[in-house]
Amino acid sequence: MWDPAVYRRFGAERSRPFFDLVRQVGADDPRTVVDLGCGPGELTRTLAERWPEARVVGIDSSPEMIEKATAEPGPVEFRTGDIADWRPTPDVDVVVTNAALQWVPGHQRMLTEWVRELPAGAWLAMQVPGNFDSPGHRAVWEMASGGLRDDPVDDAATYAESLTAAGATVDAWETTYLHLLPVGEEHPVLRWMEGTALRPVRAAMGDAEWVTFRAALAERIAVEYPERHGVVAFPFRRIFVVASI
Repeated sequence: MWDPAVYRRFGAERSRPFFDLVRQVGADDPRTVVDLGCGPGELTRTLAERWPEARVVGIDSSPEMIEKATAEPGPVEFRTGDIADWRPTPDVDVVVTNAALQWVPGHQRMLTEWVRELPAGAWLAMQVPGNFDSPGHRAVWEMASGGLRDDPVDDAATYAESLTAAGATVDAWETTYLHLLPVGEEHPVLRWMEGTALRPVRAAMGDAEWVTFRAALAERIAVEYPERHGVVAFPFRRIFVVASI
């Protein structure tokens, strides 16, 4: 279960890659714009502001996220759906997916299929986190399963190669953001990870087991990401791909 309130912690830091991604989309007058993995909808609404004449659709697999997104009126259509089941219709001219495809096994194949199915002149823009070998992720998976999780995403060059082979013109890059997170009652990196990476771990544990695990993880996180001058430096690598058809 996704918790919109927990996910929206550090909203400014989480939203910055979205705007860096969409800024590179060169569509002028799209008919339909789709945001796959739209979350609680705030960022999707900015797509309607940029392209006010377009039909803008936000899709997310979480009923909790879609409930939050539809709580406010506006020009965007929101609906529950699985990214793995989505296919572009002939009027889709822009597809945006921000920090969502890492949860979708086989998304690399899906991307090439979308490129082949989108109409001429369409744009596909994606961003995924690339920090699965970070100290925080290593700590989570070593403590939760005794091993490391396989990296669910490729690097920018690999995405670029596959989409170029599918016929797209590709702009791909990687950025490591250095988030300087203010120290509070609890370690900010732990609070950040509760909104994303720790979701499946929490879901697999009972309440008592989770309390014990979280306390032990908090101690390790504090060592891996020390506080300096009232903030914690949290490097976060992200992978961007923008493909024009």
